[in-house]
Amino acid sequence: MTWSAEQYLRFGGHRLRPVLDLIAAVHLSAPARVIDLGCGPGNATMLLRERWPGCELTGLDNDAAMLAKARADHPGEHWVAGDIAAWAREGTAAGYDLVFTNAALHWLPDHASLFPALLEALAPGGVLACQMPRNFAAPSHRLLRETMQDARWRQRLAAFADWEPVAAPSAYYDWLRPHARTLDIWETEYLQVLEGEDAVLEWIKGSALVPVRDTLDADGYAAFTARFGQALREAYPRRSDGTTLLPFRRLFMVAQVA
Repeated sequence: MTWSAEQYLRFGGHRLRPVLDLIAAVHLSAPARVIDLGCGPGNATMLLRERWPGCELTGLDNDAAMLAKARADHPGEHWVAGDIAAWAREGTAAGYDLVFTNAALHWLPDHASLFPALLEALAPGGVLACQMPRNFAAPSHRLLRETMQDARWRQRLAAFADWEPVAAPSAYYDWLRPHARTLDIWETEYLQVLEGEDAVLEWIKGSALVPVRDTLDADGYAAFTARFGQALREAYPRRSDGTTLLPFRRLFMVAQVA
């Protein structure tokens, strides 16, 4: 997929709040080696640098535009191009005190194998800290799937129409608990107050609409967003003060190995 760092950062404050909540739940005083998987433009990674200024910090992402933004804004840090699933499979990553990943792993399949593999990358006493959106039953994503069923683009978007990338919290407990000394899993629903015209559509353009944009041509994408945007305006009406409220649920987990 081809990401837009500028579109993603339009709602940077809302996207960073879960990062801060996840960092606050990591009880490590001075981790020596830290990696941010799916680091994007690096804004969340720099919060890790602020929290643990003395660590050896790496940001890994598979999107060239995001990494270019990270390198331009934070040239003193170590940014690496790579695929998270391959990184976990290769077995060369062992020894990290903190494997941190924010709003990235829901793009990857086979979580039953992926999450235990990520624990293998940890040094003794190391921590896996993860946050993923789990908002896929909300009107925003239900309407997205319904729009994908339109005959104009149903065939081209069939791979995304039934996309349910994040399992129930209990599944992650079952996958992680046999490998972890301690495990904390919780969900938070944020009431996001968005500003601007078609605010929910603009929010989704920076995330769930990326594969749609990559699959359709320019005219098809314009038609898709026009229909989808109209449905979103009805589901999330703009309020009299100009704001739009978007409830958004996220799943958190912090696992520490022995």
